[in-house]
Amino acid sequence: MLCWGYWSLGQPGIGTNLQGIVAEPQVCGFISDRSVKEVACGGNHSVFLLEDGEVYTCGLNTKGQLGHEREGNKPEQIGALADQHIIHVACGESHNLALSDRGQLFSWGAGSDGQLGLMTTEDSVAVPRLIQKLNQQTILQVSCGNWHCLALAADGQFFTWGKNSHGQLGLGKEFPSQASPQRVRSLEGIPLAQVVAGGAHSFALSLSGAVFGWGMNNAGQLGLSDEKDRESPCHVKLLRTQKVVYISCGEEHTAVLTKSGGVFTFGAGSCGQLGHDSMNDEVNPRRVLELMGSEVTQIACGRQHTLAFVPSSGLIYAFGCGARGQLGTGHTCNVKCPSPVKGYWAAHSGQLSARADRFKYHIVKQIFSGGDQTFVLCSKYENSSPAVDFRTMNQAHYTSLINDETIAVWRQKLSEHSNANTIILNSFESCLIPQLSSSPPDVEAMRIYLILPEFPLLQDSKYYITLTIPLAMAILRLDTNPSKVLDNWWSQVCPKYFMKLINLYKGAVLYLLRGRKTFLIPVLFNNYITAALKLLEKLYKVNLKVKHVEYDAFYIPEISSLVDIQEDYLMWFLHQAGMKARSSIIQDAVTLCSYPFIFDAQAKTKMLQTDAELQMQVAVNGANLQNVFMLLTLEPLLARSPFLVLHVRRNNLVGDALRELSIHSDIDLKKPLKVIFDGEEAVDAGGVTKEFFLLLLKELLNPIYGMFTYYQDSHLLWFSDTCFVEHNWFHLIGITCGLAIYNSTVVDLHFPLALYKKLLNVKPGLEDLKELSPTEGRSLQELLDYPGEDVEETFCLNFTICRESYGVIEQKKLIPGGDKVTVCKDNRQEFVDAYVNYVFHISVHEWYTAFSSGFLKVCGGKVLELFQPSELRAMMVGNSNYNWEELEETAIYKGDYSATHPTVKLFWETFHEFPLEKKKKFLLFLTGSDRIPIYGMASLQIVIQSTASGEEYLPVAHTCYNLLDLPKYSSKEILSARLTQALDNYEGFSLA
Repeated sequence: MLCWGYWSLGQPGIGTNLQGIVAEPQVCGFISDRSVKEVACGGNHSVFLLEDGEVYTCGLNTKGQLGHEREGNKPEQIGALADQHIIHVACGESHNLALSDRGQLFSWGAGSDGQLGLMTTEDSVAVPRLIQKLNQQTILQVSCGNWHCLALAADGQFFTWGKNSHGQLGLGKEFPSQASPQRVRSLEGIPLAQVVAGGAHSFALSLSGAVFGWGMNNAGQLGLSDEKDRESPCHVKLLRTQKVVYISCGEEHTAVLTKSGGVFTFGAGSCGQLGHDSMNDEVNPRRVLELMGSEVTQIACGRQHTLAFVPSSGLIYAFGCGARGQLGTGHTCNVKCPSPVKGYWAAHSGQLSARADRFKYHIVKQIFSGGDQTFVLCSKYENSSPAVDFRTMNQAHYTSLINDETIAVWRQKLSEHSNANTIILNSFESCLIPQLSSSPPDVEAMRIYLILPEFPLLQDSKYYITLTIPLAMAILRLDTNPSKVLDNWWSQVCPKYFMKLINLYKGAVLYLLRGRKTFLIPVLFNNYITAALKLLEKLYKVNLKVKHVEYDAFYIPEISSLVDIQEDYLMWFLHQAGMKARSSIIQDAVTLCSYPFIFDAQAKTKMLQTDAELQMQVAVNGANLQNVFMLLTLEPLLARSPFLVLHVRRNNLVGDALRELSIHSDIDLKKPLKVIFDGEEAVDAGGVTKEFFLLLLKELLNPIYGMFTYYQDSHLLWFSDTCFVEHNWFHLIGITCGLAIYNSTVVDLHFPLALYKKLLNVKPGLEDLKELSPTEGRSLQELLDYPGEDVEETFCLNFTICRESYGVIEQKKLIPGGDKVTVCKDNRQEFVDAYVNYVFHISVHEWYTAFSSGFLKVCGGKVLELFQPSELRAMMVGNSNYNWEELEETAIYKGDYSATHPTVKLFWETFHEFPLEKKKKFLLFLTGSDRIPIYGMASLQIVIQSTASGEEYLPVAHTCYNLLDLPKYSSKEILSARLTQALDNYEGFSLA
């Protein structure tokens, strides 16, 4: 061991030598055959920890800081610690701490400011005492400031005590000095890698490299860009990206070491201790430029000087105050830039193997500094070990980590102790979850929110109320920034974990709904279910951005049987309208309709129908009220029908519909629809209305009118970009589609999902173009996926699109001057976006606007916002969730037919043997659409009736009533042939 600097009673172990200043490294001779593990320095004393756990001290003893009575420059063992195996020591100005291998902490020396943690403020304690308040803790790290102390426990708890004149204890504003250890709660939840104290300031370093400082800041030693003291830990944001791994503090300055071996310093610089070639203070962390290019592995700060070790060159650099020889340069002057310490140094024996003079080199093991002294522990050449690297994590010094080993230990303890689960449960319920902060000090403290959902008891319904829901409440309490951090983490987790979270809170919602009647206090139920729903909403919004799971993963189909959707929708409607709920409805009740993502398309359709019924009733009541008024004023001719009645002729269906709809007001469109075909006596009980929609839309959507373009690849329609019909035709189509939904009629519309996206203000993308025009979509995808650099030469594209108009090819510019802008690798995404935008927006804007205005006039409003595009399409045109057995089970028979009639049996035998496409063709033949209503196959309820026709006749479909006239065929072969012939000859809607 070598040492240099100032000793008031002479250099340790040099007999009676009273030399106070040692300006260059000298061998410390008090121990020759014993190995020193650590050295700590106070104001005027030193503590030596040996590898065998014994502790020696020397120096002044005015406050009992030596732990024995023999003051002087000869180190003497502390007998009171002889029975302990000490593994770490720390020194303050005149007090000390010693940590045993059992995690117990002992203190002695000056105690007037409470720095001994013994719950007394005795002026001095000459014999080491156990700090009783920490006896239940396993302490891993300790550090001493001049008059305060820090201690980190294995369970992550962080304690401080002693003087608090500048907030150095980190306990908050106006907190007095503390004579016993106190928990620093503001850092709880952060896994700490290191705690370190300066003169009157303190730092904590997290495992991920986040640096927190507090206490005295008169010279900027906290690195917070100012000189204001801090009473609580503050994040040193300027160091966040530097990957700090180690911190050392002087009296009023700080040095940090980064993972890459860089050194940053800040604080007091009046003696050059920052190494920035100046004597200025620095309030911001600043890299020591003189050490750039050198990989530093150790740093150590004395009172006003700093040391750094560079193993590649074997050099120890020192800078700062040198008045007492503490720099080891052989001089007693201050140094502003890193300067080599005098002597022959090496990091390992390999650096010396080729040197003849290798035996005069000192192989550095570790450097220590404090006060105005410096020590270097060295290895002998013959038995050397590599120098310590402060950047390497020593697990024994850090907070326990959750890994496979710790989980195995927990499982073992759970199996050994029957009440272990109860203890864990109680601690989660009463301590952990309720104490989760709304403003965690750092992102690391938020990992608890990822870990807790993995706890098995949270997924047990018995603990939904005590654990699962409180966790949701804690997450929802998070401030804006930490909430965004959690959202970001959720966006990066694996879909399996994300789905587990969704199912956890879907389960909680169902549990609460099933037990809602057992809640004696309704407000508790509302608070609980609101928390679960809001947490699901938070997950839903994350999923919108990253698409971990499909939209329907959030559905809770069971809700339909647990709540009255109509009643809940009414509550939501009244709330949206700003009206007070009826007295029979709890004023602050949760309205499930505010969380539409939990409802499937069937439930939302029920809401829409409820909304339609509600608005129909309002319209009918309004008409009836007006009629009463007209009768009272003797003007019955002005009476109004409570229905929307349309009189149309079959041979002029479009013109009549356009005329009829144009003369009705928007309010009339909300009335129940009745259709009367001219010259026909049929009462409209639903079948005539369905027939009207089928005929009218077939006519309006026919591509021969040029209003829509038919895409051969996809069999879909889209608005034509070269159309010359009047806008009111598109407006009529929109009204018709809206009326179909409003009147619960499924219509056969061959539009892509893009239409429903636009109706719901969702922007169509490339996937939608792939659906509408697969060839174009694939070509654009190939452009985006092309790996080469020669996009320009390979594709030969510019920002234009070619469109045919009545046999003439026209070139349309996608952007201003697009014909002069070539598509290259850098702008190809912009080109694709512009292309898609042209197809779905620019080229069809005026036609689509007319269509949407008509559609939204009928069924626009808040209820439409509940739907996803795919759900809206499924509601309008049905879906393809076929269940052919259910179709048979729900069929109705008329005439001579029943489920057991031989012809009926032959029919179903034949039908079930049909391939899928032929079955779909039958649906189209019978109902006017090859898709099924949103409520499923059962809601079709087809009707099969017998006829007197002979076997030579074909089956006949009454499409508007889902009615099949089926002759009594005598054999399966004849039935199959006749039915196939009927299907093959069907070209569209017809009524026999």
